[in-house]
Amino acid sequence: MEKLANPVVVDFPLQGEWIAPTTPARRVPSHGTDMLGQRYAYDFFRVDARGGGHFWPGGHLRWWLFGCPTRAAYCWNETVHAPAAGRIIAVHDGVRERRRLYPVLDILRALKNGLTLGGKIREGIGDLAGNYVIMESGSFHAFFAHLIPGSIPVVPGQKVAAGELLGRVGHTGNSTAPHLHFQLMDGPDPRTAAGLPCAFRGLEVFREGRWTPVATHIPGMGETVRPAAPRPTSARRRSPEKRGR
Repeated sequence: MEKLANPVVVDFPLQGEWIAPTTPARRVPSHGTDMLGQRYAYDFFRVDARGGGHFWPGGHLRWWLFGCPTRAAYCWNETVHAPAAGRIIAVHDGVRERRRLYPVLDILRALKNGLTLGGKIREGIGDLAGNYVIMESGSFHAFFAHLIPGSIPVVPGQKVAAGELLGRVGHTGNSTAPHLHFQLMDGPDPRTAAGLPCAFRGLEVFREGRWTPVATHIPGMGETVRPAAPRPTSARRRSPEKRGR
């Protein structure tokens, strides 16, 4: 596998505990394509202690058969923060969020969007990325996709500090469940930019029943990570050790 040498190191853009089912630590390109600057992109979800990637309180069979409310996903409405100081380059808002998850329909929609990817890119990337924010910071640009409509408080041209609120995790665009799609790029337009490898500073990784600090880290597939000095978090979920993980 391609070595992720000399990654750009930034703060983690989320608070609380997350896993990355799609990560460049597993494969490159992480999403199976270099298009839209996705070569080193991450997807981040929140799951509970049952194992098997349960992202909502119900079971997988119930989800496959009947779907579930979008708002029932653990990570829905969680805050997204600037991973560095910078300036907002682009904001796309107003893409409607689907109120329920229907896995078969969502997967078929994603496949259809994949088959028509070229045309959708020419028209704009809102159908694929949903509501999104792009910010620049020094030599890189950060891209945050699938945000909740109306949750983005920043505007193009605005300067932001590291940690400033950029939006909230949602289920818009080419998404099969609420999650944050995050990537770094070498330019402001995903249609022409190349992806940049990215690592996060100041994380803790849950290993062998305890949290282990790491100075810089590229989250592995399914690893549970959190900021070492987290902001105040939602009380919906307890830490893995308290949940009997």
